[in-house]
Amino acid sequence: MEQHKVVSHAEWLNERTRFLAKEKEFTGLRDELNAERRALPWEKVEKKYVFEGPNGKETLAQLFDGRSQLLVYHFMLAPDSKVGCHGCSWWADNIEQNVVHLAHRDTTVVLVSQGQLANINAFKKRMGWTTKWVSSYGSDFNFDYGVSFKLETVEKGEAIYNYKPSTKKATEMPGISVFYKNADGQVFHTYSCYERGLDMTNAGYHFLDLTPKGRDEGEGNMKWLRHHDAYDQ
Repeated sequence: MEQHKVVSHAEWLNERTRFLAKEKEFTGLRDELNAERRALPWEKVEKKYVFEGPNGKETLAQLFDGRSQLLVYHFMLAPDSKVGCHGCSWWADNIEQNVVHLAHRDTTVVLVSQGQLANINAFKKRMGWTTKWVSSYGSDFNFDYGVSFKLETVEKGEAIYNYKPSTKKATEMPGISVFYKNADGQVFHTYSCYERGLDMTNAGYHFLDLTPKGRDEGEGNMKWLRHHDAYDQ
């Protein structure tokens, strides 16, 4: 790290106060953005998706677990994979400790993957997670919500990810989708985000953003990352 400017406390306080004004402006803009997001129109979910998990076969409506809001983290685990993606695992680490708090705000959180349930359960046990994780294998769910792609679609350059043609050569990508269920049991898709849109849900990155080195990833985005049980101690 290059040598940084060092000043007196008075100068430091002056610069910190100046920057605080920008931070407050950003917070206000973020509040406006969040309000605009909540005001977006919804689309009714007409297709009957079925998932397999700890409770056996469940529909999308059943995943709400008695609450009106459902957050789905699209975890990258392909049908033939036994080990989850490093990035999704870091997001799952963040999600794990928030599930109980969100449940008390009428919000259920579920991880969804195309992976086989046996592989999901084995990797979940290894990671020590308790967050509900279900398999969408055999359904259109991952494809309809823009996180899974047929190999031929990728090879032809026809995959659409984050609402635009994708140059990535991957059949599985991460994302978050949000759903609402009304008193009549009707389910609506309210929001989905991908790529940098997922940043807001990872506290680890926001902590790093506060440090002098920041994320310090350069062009090797997330290449430093390991499963939490695989770092050299």
